[in-house]
Amino acid sequence: MPSPIRPAPAPSSAAGPTTEALVRPRERRQRVQAAETGMAVLKGLARLGGRATLTALAAHVQEAPAKVHRYLASLSEEGLVAQDSGSQQYYLGPEAIAIGVAAMRQADPIRASEPALLRLRESLEVTCFVAVMGNKGATIVRFEEPGLPVTVNVRAGSVLPLLWSATGRVFLAALDDARIREMAAEELAGATPDLRRLLPARDPVGSLRAEVQAAGCACVRDTHLRGISAVAAPITDYGGRICAVLTALGATGGFDPAPDGPIARAIRQEAAAISAQLGRR
Repeated sequence: MPSPIRPAPAPSSAAGPTTEALVRPRERRQRVQAAETGMAVLKGLARLGGRATLTALAAHVQEAPAKVHRYLASLSEEGLVAQDSGSQQYYLGPEAIAIGVAAMRQADPIRASEPALLRLRESLEVTCFVAVMGNKGATIVRFEEPGLPVTVNVRAGSVLPLLWSATGRVFLAALDDARIREMAAEELAGATPDLRRLLPARDPVGSLRAEVQAAGCACVRDTHLRGISAVAAPITDYGGRICAVLTALGATGGFDPAPDGPIARAIRQEAAAISAQLGRR
């Protein structure tokens, strides 16, 4: 008697993955890797000044020229890269320029500084602020105080002197135009003998500029405000031009204004990080 026909067993959920399930993650990884390589080529071109030969670009990104050429062709189709027919160099295209312009429009040094102000306030327990060069001089635009603030007569909107404040000295060191020289000369001419003694005796303006440029920050003790010390560092834009100054201050007895001290290091690091957000390399 023939044995009954039994239905085939249903596929078990414990069976191994299907070919399609294996292929999809691999395709996703390949797409991600391709995007990463394309971005590396584009960023490499930017870091080479926005214009380079295929050979130089391939060496910079450490990829084979043939591979880089394929990516450049794709980037060219999207308008992110173009090629000079004469020199055969590749350069950033109109779409890349449009992206850069949009990024520069939103690169606000004041907004970019706000997280740094909060970090400095919490980690160092100091009063800190950001200032810009306004019509009347170095002007505070953002101000943060710790839980136990130091009593000072400066707030958002206060204008600080160029020669006597750490903030002003950073602007003095970074800006060398007729307006800044005139403001410094007026401050010096109107200074009392006691204030003059706080400055270098020989070429006070030039000496202050050189001192700040060498240290990468300005440090003052009991100059602008008696009993108050401060450290300030420049915030620069994508072109290396100063656009703001980051400053920390505190009571002289518990505040270390040394250029190699922890406060000065923190201020320089935060100012450099803000500058990087603004495109500074």
